[in-house]
Amino acid sequence: MTTTSRNERRSLARWAAAPLLVFALAANVPAADLPDFSPLVERYGPAVVNVQASGNPDAQAQDAIDQQDVPEIFRRFFGPMPQPRERGMRVSMGSGFIISPDGYVLTNNHVVDGADEVTVRLSDRRELDAKVVGTDAQYDIALLKLNATNLPVVSLGDSKIVKAGQWVVAIGSPFGFDHSVTAGIVSAVGRNFGGADQQYVPFIQTDVPINRGNSGGPLFNLDGQVVGINSQIFSNTGGFMGVSFAIPIDIAMNAVEQIKATGRVSRGMIGVQIQNVDREQAKALGLPRSGGALVNKVTPGSAADKAGVQVGDVILGFGGHEIAMSVDLPPLVGSSKPGSKADLSVWREGKTLTIPVTVGELPADKDALAGVRGAAPATVAGNPLGIVVEDLTADQRKQLGITDGQGVVVTRITGNAARRAALAPGDVILMVGRKPVKSVADFNADLKEAKPGESVMLLVRRDEQTQFLALTVPPAGKG
Repeated sequence: MTTTSRNERRSLARWAAAPLLVFALAANVPAADLPDFSPLVERYGPAVVNVQASGNPDAQAQDAIDQQDVPEIFRRFFGPMPQPRERGMRVSMGSGFIISPDGYVLTNNHVVDGADEVTVRLSDRRELDAKVVGTDAQYDIALLKLNATNLPVVSLGDSKIVKAGQWVVAIGSPFGFDHSVTAGIVSAVGRNFGGADQQYVPFIQTDVPINRGNSGGPLFNLDGQVVGINSQIFSNTGGFMGVSFAIPIDIAMNAVEQIKATGRVSRGMIGVQIQNVDREQAKALGLPRSGGALVNKVTPGSAADKAGVQVGDVILGFGGHEIAMSVDLPPLVGSSKPGSKADLSVWREGKTLTIPVTVGELPADKDALAGVRGAAPATVAGNPLGIVVEDLTADQRKQLGITDGQGVVVTRITGNAARRAALAPGDVILMVGRKPVKSVADFNADLKEAKPGESVMLLVRRDEQTQFLALTVPPAGKG
């Protein structure tokens, strides 16, 4: 049996004490100072209100869609919130905040949409009737007016300087619990959903717990300034899941000033339909990297048309702002004043061009293009992509609004590349690269020039949408 020396015993003792030493050092490290939101809540909480809107559902569409059948991605979950009142009445609840002592209140359009009566409950429990001064569905903004004076007001901040990682606080009425306070951080800025709904809003994304009834309430920074209006959540269950969205206060106040002045919100428009640029499309276009907004349609007579923008151009910048994705462009154009001038940075045929454009005005109504479906089948694809097409009939061209004889209709797909690109029978191909397609012969001739491994851009119209698809030409015999 080996005897342990005195030095070895001392060494073992030191190792045994090491965890205690580490614990003692950790215990002496001061905890990080977390913000105290109570002063902010005490000062500006009284300017936050509960908004209750009631209306007659009989005045709305009778064939309503069951909400259980609607995908819940970006569902406006927290407003409206149906409440039983009296037969024939519908009540929705949300939040809002007072922006002037004489009674102007800001909230979401979807909180008061379709309402016959709007009631605002203040922090002192007073209930006041509110007049809807004006609304804007695209920004989801509603301006209300109370018949009162000397009301508490919020302080407005600058949403353009909001950064990811900053603390923010929400005050509202989730599930009808007035003046509930929640906090979190900004997750991202300039977030856009990419759909037709609110495409002009660069949302502030946060992880602040937001639920039904918070809609229309203020989002504060640590200085107590309102930087956004809580508007939407992302949810697979209907409850908060860590992703919520706020409308930047700069966007909202721009709408407020226009509503006060003219009763409506005016937006800029240049008249292009756009899409993202993926890797295959970037390769086909000769772009050094994916990015920008690919123009797949130019409205005749629009600002872009007059400026010389062409289908197949990639917009890389607008007014000095980089366009990293197609969703970056609509908020910039929409917030531009009609009649103002801006420079477009455009990629065309391997070169970057600067195109001056005078911004037009977005019309209230937009005409839709009819689609073409189900042409008669053909037998053989005369091109390496395995896309069988036929010429359009006069009636089909009329439906699509095509007057120059452009376009062929897809009747069958035999190639894997076309299948992977989700091309389908009934799609109308308008261009190959930058060349318009006027006949089956044109289409097949243009594709025969493409070499195996090259990417080919096709401008495709489906129903009311037009977009570019990039397909890689397969090796001979492996379509």
